[in-house]
Amino acid sequence: MASSSSSSTLMKYHVFLSFRGEDTRLNFTSHLLEALKSKGLHVFFDEEKLEKGEQLSQALSRAIAVSNISIIVLSADYASSKSCLVELSDIMIRKRSHGPTVIPIFYHVDPSNVQKIGGSFETSFEEHESKQPTDTVQRWKSAFAEIGALKGWHIEGGKFDRPETEYIKDVVEYVIKKLTNIGFESASEELVGIEYQKNAILKLIKQKDCRVIGLWGMGGQGKSTLAEAVYKKFSSEFESHWEGSLRNEFLSKLLDSNVDIGTPSIGSTLTQERLNKKKVLVVLDDVDDSDQIDYMGVKHFGYGSKTIITSRDRQVLESGGADAIHEVKGLNENDSLQLFSTFAFKQLNPAVGFQYLSRRFVKYSQGNPLALKVLGSDLNKRSKNYWESKVEKLKDCPPDKKIAEALKSSYDGLDLVEQNIFLDIACFFKGEPMKRTKLILSGCYKGAECGINKLFDKCLINVSSTLNFSLGYFRYSAMRRRELRDIIDMHDTLEEMGKDIVCQESKTLGKCSRLWNLKHVEEVLKYNKGTDRIQGIKVNMLRIDNLLFQPSVFESMINLRCIIFYFPSDLYLRWDYYPFKSLSSGFNPKNLVALEILCGNMEQLWNEVYQDLVHLRRINLFSCKNLKKIPNLSGAVNLKRLDCENCESLVELPSLAHLISLRTLYLMGCRSLKKFPEIPNNFDELDLSEIGIKEVPDFIEHLDRLQRFTLTNSMVKDVSSNISKLKSLEFLDLSGCPIVKFATVDVRSPSLRFKSLKYMSMDRCKSLKLLSELPPYLFELNVHDCTSLEKVSFADQNLYQFDDLYADYASFRAFTMLFCNCFNLNQESINNIETNAMLKIGSLAEKWAAGFYCGFFDEGFLICCFPGNKISANKFKCQSMNSSLSLKIAPNGGGGSRFLVFVICLVADLTHCGYIGDVECICKFQLTAADGGNDGGGGGYEKPRSEISLLLFLEPENFKDYHVFILYTADMVIEDQNYEEASFEFYLRSLGLKDDIDVKVERCGVHVIYVDAESDTDDTDATDATEKRHAGNKRSFSQDGEEGDGGLKRLK
Repeated sequence: MASSSSSSTLMKYHVFLSFRGEDTRLNFTSHLLEALKSKGLHVFFDEEKLEKGEQLSQALSRAIAVSNISIIVLSADYASSKSCLVELSDIMIRKRSHGPTVIPIFYHVDPSNVQKIGGSFETSFEEHESKQPTDTVQRWKSAFAEIGALKGWHIEGGKFDRPETEYIKDVVEYVIKKLTNIGFESASEELVGIEYQKNAILKLIKQKDCRVIGLWGMGGQGKSTLAEAVYKKFSSEFESHWEGSLRNEFLSKLLDSNVDIGTPSIGSTLTQERLNKKKVLVVLDDVDDSDQIDYMGVKHFGYGSKTIITSRDRQVLESGGADAIHEVKGLNENDSLQLFSTFAFKQLNPAVGFQYLSRRFVKYSQGNPLALKVLGSDLNKRSKNYWESKVEKLKDCPPDKKIAEALKSSYDGLDLVEQNIFLDIACFFKGEPMKRTKLILSGCYKGAECGINKLFDKCLINVSSTLNFSLGYFRYSAMRRRELRDIIDMHDTLEEMGKDIVCQESKTLGKCSRLWNLKHVEEVLKYNKGTDRIQGIKVNMLRIDNLLFQPSVFESMINLRCIIFYFPSDLYLRWDYYPFKSLSSGFNPKNLVALEILCGNMEQLWNEVYQDLVHLRRINLFSCKNLKKIPNLSGAVNLKRLDCENCESLVELPSLAHLISLRTLYLMGCRSLKKFPEIPNNFDELDLSEIGIKEVPDFIEHLDRLQRFTLTNSMVKDVSSNISKLKSLEFLDLSGCPIVKFATVDVRSPSLRFKSLKYMSMDRCKSLKLLSELPPYLFELNVHDCTSLEKVSFADQNLYQFDDLYADYASFRAFTMLFCNCFNLNQESINNIETNAMLKIGSLAEKWAAGFYCGFFDEGFLICCFPGNKISANKFKCQSMNSSLSLKIAPNGGGGSRFLVFVICLVADLTHCGYIGDVECICKFQLTAADGGNDGGGGGYEKPRSEISLLLFLEPENFKDYHVFILYTADMVIEDQNYEEASFEFYLRSLGLKDDIDVKVERCGVHVIYVDAESDTDDTDATDATEKRHAGNKRSFSQDGEEGDGGLKRLK
């Protein structure tokens, strides 16, 4: 009889082992127990663990309730034990109710005698009937007969039977497989949101050539939690396993003997040979030196061994021989909110009245699990006033002590130059373009670029190749036109830690190395408190009123390297609102690297005909409205960027043809510019918006390297087809132009058309009637408010390779197709738009599934909007005339692992929403699954109800009439668990400046795409390319899941 208890009523067990002690405790059952434990399984068995004073029956009942599998060793005298029968009865009752797995082992007994209660069992029950109530014995008999009918192992014994060790091996393997299938996990709250990343590591573990796997991420990001989850999931498949860092203890465990090695390397040939014969799983946590990896003997492990190493330093993993490095990223918003709520409210969702505050804390934490846990724990059972006070001081106070301790060790491991670069970025350069930051810091430190790379390797900074969509669409669009790829970023808690380090340097402001706080800057400058310890000052000039100070205030700041409005003798000059008509006559820009004067009052920069500007890389004269001309720049042979945006009085530019390094030219809003100068052919970016030209300059077609071309709100009526031949062009903006038709192309040579184009905006082109042969994989196609647009078509997708187009945008597969207020679109064009949207969604789903197991988590989405009040019956066969629906999931005929991809279609009238910036779509869905696969079990189960929100970035200020939305997000890709049915509810909300407005969903539809794991997409709306690729391999299902000609399709 099993007789053990946990030390906690919350403890969970993998296996509950029931047996007759007198029959098998000292032989078969004890061997089975050891075999289960050797695989890392938690087994309820030994009565010595019972807490004193606890009733046995209560302990057993709890243990059975929290065990995933029950193994019943049915021996000859099992039925003679009343306690065994009580256990068995409880187990079988729970099996009927909840379906836990029950495994019978018929040890030296005939299964038919168990089922029919014959042989010695009949005698045992007759004795019970003479002593126990009839209903009790009948309950025992039913349970006994029921387990006799289950499939299990029959161990007959004798010389003709297999050895018991082989039976035990089979049982253990079956248990492990069963636990893997039902997905047993620790009840730890820390596991929220790591399922995708855990599966990615499991995929790497299964690759034969991947022996050492690195988990890389910033402090508190959940590397150790992820490693532990993988370890628990997989350790049972290895001969030996270890999680720790003490070498001798570690080797002793792996080799099952005492090992004592006092040298840095494992020199013993015998030890090496013994390790070579072991298939082991090892986790080395928080490694900060690659020598530690060699010290633990990783290279000597046997074939099939796996080593998981966690580190904050990518270089440590690379130097230590990692075959694959997985970046442990922060949680997404939904998972962050769940984890935060788990600690703050002891439930998965925020309490009523705390939703908005909870989201503010989640936004601050930026997906860092440690920050979410620490903040949530501190806020648990606190008043709302405490919450409001806490959230207000987040940005002004150093991070919590527990968070700071986890982060500062990475900073402490930097050298002096690297620490200074980190502090500069925290105080001055977060959110700045990487190129500009490198340029400035290279003038301050030797080896600055190496230092920046070190910060990246140690997860102290990151480079955003995309933008944060919480910025809102307008700011997102404006920023994207400037610096899409290389924004230097840093987690908010790291930024606060850096600023706190500077503040701790001294209680006297003038003795801190960096100043960024407006009040502190004013105090130092106004009262001349500066010292030689100040190295940099940054302040927003728009926030300063009547700040008066003498230039001599800087004389004591002899180590000042960077200041945004004063130029002593340094390399970088920025002076916003420069008050004079020109720079000083004594101005000598010989060592100048960057010149930035924003909103200045000058009419010219300097009088000299020629200046030595050999070091000058960047000029920014944004909104200097009185500036009339730019001086001779022939000496600026290394100039890369010239920005004259909104210089309304500028009438002339010098010749730029000889500036072979010049890559970027901004002339937006230079309305007085009448003559356009010659420019070199190696331009990357050109902005000619609002400068009054009536046709695209002829030289454009020769700019083979041009990547971004902006011509918004100009008078251009016709765009030459030559513009479509620009092979490097990625971004094209012709918004607000009176174009009638757009760059028609010879359909006989379509491969020449916009080979690299990813963003195209032609919104508010009121005269535009035709858009033909558009590239099929545009990230953004924005033609809202093109009220005359009639025809839209897309080029053959077979001429474009999705992988090739987006190889550099691995984490930014987000598509928008906005045809809002385009009411003249014909039906053929609407069909083309819908088909293109489904093509993109299919491609996204394929990439998501392909990356699921190898650590790439595409946060992609698609938003498509066009006028209409009907949902396509061909694209969305499951529809509803209201805001909710249910559908059947087609059975998984192939039997392998697959993903379900849900595509949403909604119809709504946004006419009365007034000003629209963002619209939030909320989807609540429930998945119902079939039986979990237990022998003899029945019934089904439901996946917990989930909620997903998606911001729709819609630019028109006023919508008219009904519009159709086709929506997809990676959160709607679900790993199939034998789901049979899905139900959905949809809500739309217009996010106003003051009040949000609920928008009625008039109709809804859902389409399911089935994606086989590691294979291609199966989609009802398979495009021509997909049709050709999979021709002849289709089965189809109707919406009720029955095989037929229509409905959902699955590729075999």
